[in-house]
Amino acid sequence: MKPAIKLVIFDCDGVLVDSEPVANKVFSEYLITCDIPISPEDVTRKFVGRSLSSCKSILETEGWTVPDTFIDDIREQNLEALSRDLDPIPGIHAALDKIMLPVCVASSGLPVKINQSLSLTNLASYFGPHIFSAQHVSNGKPAPDLFLHAAKTMGVAPENTFVIEDSPVGVQAGVAAGMQVVGFSGGGHTEPGHDEMLQELGAHHVLDTMLELPDLIERYNG
Repeated sequence: MKPAIKLVIFDCDGVLVDSEPVANKVFSEYLITCDIPISPEDVTRKFVGRSLSSCKSILETEGWTVPDTFIDDIREQNLEALSRDLDPIPGIHAALDKIMLPVCVASSGLPVKINQSLSLTNLASYFGPHIFSAQHVSNGKPAPDLFLHAAKTMGVAPENTFVIEDSPVGVQAGVAAGMQVVGFSGGGHTEPGHDEMLQELGAHHVLDTMLELPDLIERYNG
């Protein structure tokens, strides 16, 4: 018998807000100024879902040199760009209106960025104080630490938790946490084959619209 779902954890970027196309363009343009030629599409494939410290480590491991101010620069430019160009994921308000379970956010972003994104898209009231950031744990995604911390704080066992994730590292983190992972392929940054990739990594279901999520939860809980 399947364990009942008692909590839904949402990633933020690419799941609640359609921020990835904006952020990936900022990231690409910044790296080009550092003489690192990488397109927004390649940023999506390589870095989506990871913390900026993890991205910096990957670049340096590959032999690239980035400024000491890399993380602060990207954060500042992201906040500025998102304040102008951010939209909610289509259907997310209607989905959240129908979900009767506790919900929270667990994102690799900083709290200031998460809070700005939720406020700009009128989503903050759905989550209240239940917002968890990579700052709260030692190891970011694909490690399970952030999701486990969120579930523990919310008082729900991992096996009773749905994780909604759009990124490969996010799906891996949810699976490693022993949670039921729902992939999402409806963001503006996803490419053909994204749903199959998330399923291969362990997502038990992949949605291309948030409007399907409440029914999926209801069916799962029987």
